[in-house]
Amino acid sequence: MRKRAAVLCGAAAVVAGTVTAVPAGAGTPHTADVAHAARLTWKKCGTEKYPTLQCASLEVPLDHTRPNGRQITLALSRVPHTAKTYQGPLLVNPGGPGGSGRTLAGFVASALPRAVAAQYDVIGFDPRGVGKSTPALDCEPGYFAPVRPDSVPGTPRVEKANLQRVQSFARACADKYARVLPYINTTSAVRDMDRIRAALGAKKINYFGYSYGTYLGAVYAKLFPERVRRAVLDSVVDPTGVWQEDNLAQDVAFNDRHRAFLAWVAKHHTTYRLGTDPARVEAKWYSMRAALARKPADGKVGASELEDTFLPGGYYNGYWPQLAEAFAAYVTGKDADPLVEAYEDFGAADAAADNGYSVYASVQCRDAAWPRDWRQWRADNWAVYAKAPFMTWNNAWYNAPCAFWPTSSLDSVDVGNGKLPPMLLFQATDDAATPYQGAVTVHRQVARSSLVVERGGGNHGITLGGNTCLDRHLTAYLADGTVPRGTGEVDAVCEAQPDPKPRNAKVAPTAPQGAELHALLGFRH
Repeated sequence: MRKRAAVLCGAAAVVAGTVTAVPAGAGTPHTADVAHAARLTWKKCGTEKYPTLQCASLEVPLDHTRPNGRQITLALSRVPHTAKTYQGPLLVNPGGPGGSGRTLAGFVASALPRAVAAQYDVIGFDPRGVGKSTPALDCEPGYFAPVRPDSVPGTPRVEKANLQRVQSFARACADKYARVLPYINTTSAVRDMDRIRAALGAKKINYFGYSYGTYLGAVYAKLFPERVRRAVLDSVVDPTGVWQEDNLAQDVAFNDRHRAFLAWVAKHHTTYRLGTDPARVEAKWYSMRAALARKPADGKVGASELEDTFLPGGYYNGYWPQLAEAFAAYVTGKDADPLVEAYEDFGAADAAADNGYSVYASVQCRDAAWPRDWRQWRADNWAVYAKAPFMTWNNAWYNAPCAFWPTSSLDSVDVGNGKLPPMLLFQATDDAATPYQGAVTVHRQVARSSLVVERGGGNHGITLGGNTCLDRHLTAYLADGTVPRGTGEVDAVCEAQPDPKPRNAKVAPTAPQGAELHALLGFRH
C-alpha cells in the first residue's frame, strides 16, 4: 500500500519577483502549513496570447516520506484574480501523464467568462518530471523518429524489432533516472499539488482537470478531501482500470471512433471520392496502411506513423477534414505530400513529446501492476486486435516498456469518497481516450458528484471547446457551486455539436472551434 502523505516542510522559492501575500477570502491555512510552506514569488512571463501570465517555481521533496531529502523543482504559472470577490486558487491540468500545464492556465482564464475567471487565481503547473520542472525526463531522445517497425507484429522478426525497441527505452530510463523513477507517479504528483496549495497560502483548492488530470484530481480528493473546495473532472479516467485495462478498453473505443471518421468520409463522397460505403472506405484505409508498410511516404510515414497521424482524429473531430484530404490525396491522386504534412502536424514527435512520453511511461509503469510476462501481452493484444485493429498494437507498444520497467509497481488508488463537496463531471458518450464507463464509475464512487453528459459527442476534452450547454454548467459551478441534480445515472444532458464539414478549397482553412484547447491537451491520456 502507498504510504500516507508526509508533513509539509522545507521548500524554498527560487524565482525573483513580487512576493504574494495570502489572499483574502481564501481561507486560513493550517498552522503547520504556514510554518513550513514555501513562499512563492512571481515574475511576468506573459505571451502575446496570454499577456497576464506570471511564473514561479517551487521546490518539493523528491520523496515525500523524506521531506528534508533531495528537492526537485516544479514550474508554475498563474493568471491572478482581479475581482473583489476572490474564490481562491483554481489548479488546472491538461492530462498526459506528461502534459505541461503552464499554458493551460492562460487558456482557462481567457476561455471562461471574464466575470468568473476574475474571481480565481488560475494556477498551471508542470508536474514532476515535465517541461520546465526539473529534472525533466527524456529517456531516449528521438525515440519516435521515423520509420519505426510496423506496429502489428505479423512476423517474429517484426515482433523482435519492436521488443528490442521498448526494452532499449526501459534500459535508457533506468540508466539515466534510476534515483528518480520510483518517485514519478500519481500519488507523488498529488502530494506536490498539496505543496502548491500550501505555498499559495490556501486552506483549500479548486481544481479543473482534463483526461489523466481527472485521475490526478480524484486521487487528490481521496488523499486530501478536507482540502477540496470545488473540482471539475472533464473526460474521466476509469480508476478501476488503471492502467492496463484502461488501455485495452481504449483500443476498442478508438477503433469505433476511427470507423466514425471513415463513415464521415463516406458521407462526403462528393468531396473525397473514396466511396459511399463506410466498409469500402475502411478497406481503402487499410490498403493505404499496407502500401506504406512496404514503402513509407517520403521516408517518413510508414504503417506506424500513419497510425500516429490518424490517432488525433479519435480525440478531436476538428482534425477530420485535413486527415480526409490526406487520405484521399494518397489513395485517389497518388500524392503523398498532404499525408506527410498531416504526419508532421499530428504525428511527428518533437523534444517536448520525448519528455512527455518519458513521464507518461514512468507514471503508468509505476502507478499500477502490468504483466511482466510478454506472452501475456501477446495474448491480450492479439485478442483485442481481432475486433479492434486500428490502434491496438500501436497502443500496446506505447505501453510495452512497462513489461520491462526497472521499478516495482504500486497499488492503484481506490478513489471512492463520501467526504467531498459537490464535484462536477463532464463526459462525451463516444469518447475514445477515456470511454464513457469511467465517468459513470467515478460518479457512483464519489458521493455528491454530478455527471453532465454530451450525448453523441466523441471528442476528448469537451468543456471550453465551443459547446455552450456544457459551458453553462461549468460556469454556474465555478461561479457559485451550482450543480445539476438528476434522478438517474446522469444529472444533465447536452447535445453534441455537429461534426465538421469538409474544408472549402476556395477559402483558406481556419482553425476549427476547439482546436486551441486540443492543442494544449495533446494526445494519449
